[in-house]
Amino acid sequence: MKHTDIKKLFAEAEAFVNKSVTVCGWVRTARDSKTVAFVELNDGTCLRNLQLVFDKEKTDAEALKNAMAVGSSLKAEGVLVASDRNGYEMNVETLEVLGVCPSDYPLQKKRHTLEYLRTIPHLRVRARYFEAVFAVRNQLAQSIHHYFSENGYRYVHPPIITGSDCEGAGEMFRVTTHPFATEYKTEEEYYANDFFGRKAGLTVSAQLEGEMAAMGLGRIYTFGPTFRAENSNTTRHVAEFWHVEPEVCFCDIDDIIEIAEDFIKYIVRDVLEKCPEEMEFFNQWVEKGIIEKLQNMLANDFGRIDYTEAIEVLKNCGKEFKYPVEWGVDLQTEHEKYLTDEYFKKPVFVVHYPAAIKSFYMKQNPDGKTVAATDLLVPGIGEIIGCSEREADYDKLVAAMKARNMPLENYTEYLDTRKYGSVPHSGFGLGFERVLMYITGVQNIRDVLMFPRTVGSM
Repeated sequence: MKHTDIKKLFAEAEAFVNKSVTVCGWVRTARDSKTVAFVELNDGTCLRNLQLVFDKEKTDAEALKNAMAVGSSLKAEGVLVASDRNGYEMNVETLEVLGVCPSDYPLQKKRHTLEYLRTIPHLRVRARYFEAVFAVRNQLAQSIHHYFSENGYRYVHPPIITGSDCEGAGEMFRVTTHPFATEYKTEEEYYANDFFGRKAGLTVSAQLEGEMAAMGLGRIYTFGPTFRAENSNTTRHVAEFWHVEPEVCFCDIDDIIEIAEDFIKYIVRDVLEKCPEEMEFFNQWVEKGIIEKLQNMLANDFGRIDYTEAIEVLKNCGKEFKYPVEWGVDLQTEHEKYLTDEYFKKPVFVVHYPAAIKSFYMKQNPDGKTVAATDLLVPGIGEIIGCSEREADYDKLVAAMKARNMPLENYTEYLDTRKYGSVPHSGFGLGFERVLMYITGVQNIRDVLMFPRTVGSM
C-alpha cells in the first residue's frame, strides 16, 4: 500500500507542500463543523498528528462518519498545505476507511490513568504516552548496539535455556516437557526422563557464557531477555526483562567502572540527540526537568564511594530508615535513593561490597572481607548496573563455590576458563528497562515493557 510516513511529511515538508500525497494511520481525535470536518491522524512514525481537512459536500457521508470514529484506520489522499495553526495539514480529496472502530473502543478519552492502560496492553501502544516510551526504547536499544560496535565488542547470543543458575539464588523458571500428570519417585528420575536429561531453566543471566566467549574474543556483549522467578511486586521488578552484559578481558574493577560511566553517558546523549520530540514530551508530562537532569549528569563525573564509607554516611545522616543500616547488609532502595538523591545528587558507584552478600564469581580483595564489586546507583531509580572484576584464580574461585555448597560438577566448563590460561577480566549487567525509566522519568517498570510479566499476571 503506497503511502508516505507522517514523520517524513513533517521532516521534509518543503518537498511535499502543495503536492498530492497519500497517508495511512489511526484517528486520534475528530471534530465537526457545518461544512468542514477535521481528523487528527497518527501512523506511529512520530508523536505529531497530521490534521486532515474534509469538505463535507465532497466527501461521502457514511465514509466520513466512520472516518471520524476515534480509533478507526484510514487511507487518505490529498494536498499537503501550509497551516498557521498546525504547520501543515492535508486537504483530503480521496478517503478510504480501512478499519471501522466501534464506540466501545477503550481509548476514546484523551487522557487515561496508567493503571487503566495497564489493563489493555494490546491497545495502550496507541496512546501518546506509550508511543513516546516505545520510540525511546527503540532508540536506546540502537544506541547500546552502536556503542559496543564502535568500541570493538563482539555481539554474542547466549542460550536462553540453561542448566546453570548463574548467581545461585534459586529464582529460575523451570523448563520441562513432562505433562502435568507425570509421576516419578525421585527428582533425579524426573529430570533424567525429561527432554535434556537434566534440570533446565530459563536464564537469569548470560554472564557465565559471556565470560567463556570473552576468553577467546577479548571483548563481548550480550543483549537479550532474562527471567527471574522472584516473588516481588515492586515498581522496579518484573519476571522477564532485558539485560545488557558486556565482558572485557585484561580489565580490572577500575577499568570496568570507567567503561560503565562512558557507556551510560553515550547512550543517554544519543537518546537526547535523536529523540528530541519524545524527550520534550517526558519533560512536560512525566518528569519536569528530566532533560536538564540528564544534561547535568552528562556534564559531571559520577560519584564513587566505598561500601564501608557509604554505611557510615547512612548511619550518621540523621534519617530514620525502615531497614536498619549496619556493615554487612545489602543496601535497600531507601538507602540507595538517599545516596543518589540527597547526598551525591548524581549517579554514584558504590564499590567493594562484603563478600558474603555478593556472588561467588567476584574477585576477592586482599582484606579477606570484601570483593571487587560495584553497583551504579542513579537518582530516582537506585541500582541500574551491577558490576565486578571476576575472580581469575582457580583455587580461590573453587573455594568460594564450596563455601556456598555449590555443585562443582555443574560448573566444569566455567572452571575450565580459570584452568586454561586465565586472565583478569571484568563485566557488568545493565537492566535495560531500569535505564529506560531513568531516561524517561517513568516510575513503574510495567510501563516501559510491551507486555510486563509479574507475579500472578501474564
